[in-house]
Amino acid sequence: MIIESKAPTRVDLAGSTLDIWPLYLFHPGALTINAAISLYASCVIEANSPGSKKIKLVSRDTKREESFASLNALAKAGRYRLPLLAEIVKFFQPSGGFTLTTDSEAPAGAGIGGSSAMAVAICAALDRFTGTGKSKEDWIHISRDAEAVVICVPTGTQDHYPPAFGGAAAIELPAGGEHRVELRVNLDELERRIVVCYTGKPRQHGINNWEVFKAQINGNRAVQNSLERISTVAQLLRVALEAADWQEAGKLMREEWVYRKRNLPTISTKMVDRVIEDSRKRGALAGKVCGAGGGGCVVLLIEPDARHKVEAAIHDAGAQVLPVKIDRQGVQVVSR
Repeated sequence: MIIESKAPTRVDLAGSTLDIWPLYLFHPGALTINAAISLYASCVIEANSPGSKKIKLVSRDTKREESFASLNALAKAGRYRLPLLAEIVKFFQPSGGFTLTTDSEAPAGAGIGGSSAMAVAICAALDRFTGTGKSKEDWIHISRDAEAVVICVPTGTQDHYPPAFGGAAAIELPAGGEHRVELRVNLDELERRIVVCYTGKPRQHGINNWEVFKAQINGNRAVQNSLERISTVAQLLRVALEAADWQEAGKLMREEWVYRKRNLPTISTKMVDRVIEDSRKRGALAGKVCGAGGGGCVVLLIEPDARHKVEAAIHDAGAQVLPVKIDRQGVQVVSR
């Protein structure tokens, strides 16, 4: 048996970081706005012959692999070359042997939720392989917890919803648990108005969110105020997008980026600033870094007729335009 799965990555337009528990509890009405994009993480599981308990984990994009004599040997290993893969395998407890191979189209440290998309794709494939019967929401929470174990800091859930469901959505964050609400927006029009580019791998990918988290918890009033405004802006952006008020949406994205940079200066870089500033001069309405920042990807909201000029500005700034569309399906699984 061979099982194949793939899940899209995402761009976050507003509200990220607030999805990390318990930050959203301090900012009532908090939500994140994101959209799934057509850069995919994939997983292939090939079952071994009957009786073989060997487990082999392979990551094509990072060129790493490791093998274990059995699930019990994997569980006892403690340290892994591919810890995310190993942690999710431990959760699903497969009874037979197999080779699990992953790959990713996202650049290194892109900040577009590549590891989250990978985790969702692995969950989908292992769920099919084991017949566990978990839901997409279960996969989201398994992925979140596995990532937290691997990176040893709290993680949110907004990165996992786009891989699971696709499309564009608001992830509402009330007390008691988050839920996804599909945005009432024309996805074709949104697709025409988004440009994604890669500015280079961050030096400390994923650390920025942890620094902001600690500042909020430790009572840093400036960060608390910035997060409150980011929460409000995300709510207003949802309204603007659903009203197709693109000028207002651009204004709000610009404001979100200002407050996000106030939280932690290292979220931006000279390259990121140059890309956003030069793109604004060529017709972009707004731009912001994706994810934790410090490099990685920038998402730009543009006027459709300015696309060629904006892409030229990105190239001139030394960054790489990533040709993407909005994924409408979310995670897909096939077996043969």
